[in-house]
Amino acid sequence: MKYSVLADNYEKLESTSGKIEKTNIISKLLKKTPTKILSKVVLLLSGKVFPAWSEEELGVANQLMIKSISKAYGINEKEIVKEFKKTGDLGLVVEKLSKSKKQTTLGTRELDMEKVFENLQLISKQTGSGSQDRKMNLIAELLTQAKPKEAKYIVRTVLGQLRIGVAEGIIRDAVAGAFNVSAKAVENAWFLNPDYGEIAKIAKEKGEKGLKKVKVEIGRPIVVLLAEKAPSLKDALSSFDESASEYKYDGARMLVHKKDDKFWIFTRRLENITKAFPDVIEVCKESLKAKECIVDGEGLAIDKKTGKPLPFQSLSQRIKRKYDIRKISKEIPIELNFFDIIYLNGKPLFDLPLKQRRKLLAKTVKEMPGKVQLAKQLVTNDLKKADKFYKRALKAGQEGLIVKNLQAKYQPGRRVAGGWLKVKPVLESLDLVIIGATWGTGKRAGWLGSFILACRDPNTGDFLECGMLGTGVKEKKSTSKDITFKDLTEILKPHIESEKGNKVKIKPKIVIEVAYEEIQKSPTYSSGYALRFPRLLRVRWDMGPAGIDALERIERIFKIQKGRK
Repeated sequence: MKYSVLADNYEKLESTSGKIEKTNIISKLLKKTPTKILSKVVLLLSGKVFPAWSEEELGVANQLMIKSISKAYGINEKEIVKEFKKTGDLGLVVEKLSKSKKQTTLGTRELDMEKVFENLQLISKQTGSGSQDRKMNLIAELLTQAKPKEAKYIVRTVLGQLRIGVAEGIIRDAVAGAFNVSAKAVENAWFLNPDYGEIAKIAKEKGEKGLKKVKVEIGRPIVVLLAEKAPSLKDALSSFDESASEYKYDGARMLVHKKDDKFWIFTRRLENITKAFPDVIEVCKESLKAKECIVDGEGLAIDKKTGKPLPFQSLSQRIKRKYDIRKISKEIPIELNFFDIIYLNGKPLFDLPLKQRRKLLAKTVKEMPGKVQLAKQLVTNDLKKADKFYKRALKAGQEGLIVKNLQAKYQPGRRVAGGWLKVKPVLESLDLVIIGATWGTGKRAGWLGSFILACRDPNTGDFLECGMLGTGVKEKKSTSKDITFKDLTEILKPHIESEKGNKVKIKPKIVIEVAYEEIQKSPTYSSGYALRFPRLLRVRWDMGPAGIDALERIERIFKIQKGRK
């Protein structure tokens, strides 16, 4: 298949907003795609070169891409940067520049899809001395052979910014339509083998029967079971005949796989984080007594001095670290809290009730104080007992409780009202002022795309950073009350004080009301706190910066949410 076929379809998808139309475009393409390259085409349509759970990554940022474009077309880097500032999209830049610049091609053959895929995968294998130059050469080789449209999508794919509006649900429905199988069968198979490229190949060759035979596999992640929100603890308990309440830990989901002496750790987002946690692997070698198993749990970062949980940001440092991993593992130790087991010695356990799975988990996990334990659990439907347990969880610094149906199966990939319900404190909104922002890229080019929030120091009058907001602002209006990025940019423009690169300093004039999931301690911001998942509720035209919430209110809410009154 010529890469131009894929590029033409990318263009159709980018110019189409309807989900059904996008699904039909992809479905038609998949029907015509040879089986040999089907999985590669599906990956590329998803904007990926490797499955989400692969440890391989391209590792190409804007600066290296600018150098690659310069090398391919002989254009000064300053000219590329100038165009990039206008659009925020290096794909559009390369398309424009390649149209106006005579290309020195390596040959007259049309660019082949498999050649593109091969070069993209080779990029990830370049390591050590001179790796950046080798990556640049692989990209430039493709660009010199590519037509302008092809060059645009090659650049976007390498940067992980395809921007054609194709999410997993569209791929799922397109695979179902192309090969005459149900979307539910496709999705259920993907929950156990989260690679739509492989799932598409199975659907084409073996149909729905083949999809139903997809099994869990050690060393490959599954899409985990998730919890629904409950209005209250009382509502959660009354949902089930037999309930178990467990601490909702303020950490990261960790699925640990074991096969003989080999271990893997995956996140709920399917990331393979095994290399980042050698200390966790060492603990699991001693703790997990089965020959083969998959255990589900939460990893917590722990303060070495106090033994108490650290904020999620500390754990995030561990996940993102690529160097000095042994050093940081000593500085920020991890405590594992296992709450489920879904595979044991060759047998999937999804269909067993939670009560039985918990017993098997207890037999499989050897608890090690401060390192690994079973999630704290209370089996009761009594509201008074459960409420006392809830308060104990908050006082211990955890997020709340997960109330579970002891008779429920483990259903991968789903939020099941009849399975798990999460109970967390309802937090008050905050009135904060915007003191900074960053210019957006891609669809948000020309608009401010994320906004620095600040509270007030009542003693000095200073404005203290307490988070970065990018949610709750709309790209397009659907109701008259919606605030778009364009709206907020126009509101803030008169108050821009200075700019440096894509960062903007803004005079503290515009106050907004903000909702959030929780407040965490954070060394990143001058207040010492960070709002987790803040979202815009409204602009407070009735309030000036003098009236915004003070730091002491943030501190008070933080103490309340953690039960530390």
